[in-house]
Amino acid sequence: MNSIKVQNLSKSFEGFDKTKNALLDVSLTINEGECAVISGENGSGKTVLTSIIAGLEKADSGTATSFGQVGLVFQEAETQILGETVLEDVEFGPKNLGFSPDQLNQSVQDALAFTGLLDKKNEATHFLSGGQKRRLAIACMLAMQTPVIILDEPYANLDYGGVKQVNSLIESLKAHNKTVIIVTHELEKCLGMADHFIVLFQGKKVFDGTPSEGLKQNLSQWNIRNPLARYDKLNDLIWK
Repeated sequence: MNSIKVQNLSKSFEGFDKTKNALLDVSLTINEGECAVISGENGSGKTVLTSIIAGLEKADSGTATSFGQVGLVFQEAETQILGETVLEDVEFGPKNLGFSPDQLNQSVQDALAFTGLLDKKNEATHFLSGGQKRRLAIACMLAMQTPVIILDEPYANLDYGGVKQVNSLIESLKAHNKTVIIVTHELEKCLGMADHFIVLFQGKKVFDGTPSEGLKQNLSQWNIRNPLARYDKLNDLIWK
């Protein structure tokens, strides 16, 4: 089975007065078509891990390999917007990859339709809402035919409607066998969609299993709110 494999990954950064270990000997596997949620407190290593998987950071030791190109949607999705209009932004990636005109047109149209942005293709990107900007960033990945999409804190600064838009799109990605990695501490909004749950704490992997198994852990020991304190069961943990 195709998968993302992380083996014995370590990464540190030099600070003003000491070395900070961002990741310590992390190993994990995420299979093709899975929706994986990676959680942990601020500074636990989540963003560093996914940046290495996406090829934006280099590890000090260990390896991270993927079966295909990895697209990373940043927490502040507007920082990834390069086009003046929605259409220009989605065209940017496949144009630079050398898609033929026919392939470019079909890929862009499909990505816009999939993300519900086809009717906004001529709109200025700065007029989009927060949820629409995240969908636009995902459309850019889809237009480049990226099989793996990482969403870093996708619910940050979104209202209820924006969260619903993002979750609806994630469910569509799952249905089309895309591999989706959600980096978040807001488990109540998405854990019910996940197949795989990973927790990092102080740079180490401390849990790796199913969401139902994870909810049986004492999540507070890793400074994570247990979402079942407010909801009854795993299936309730999705905003839709």
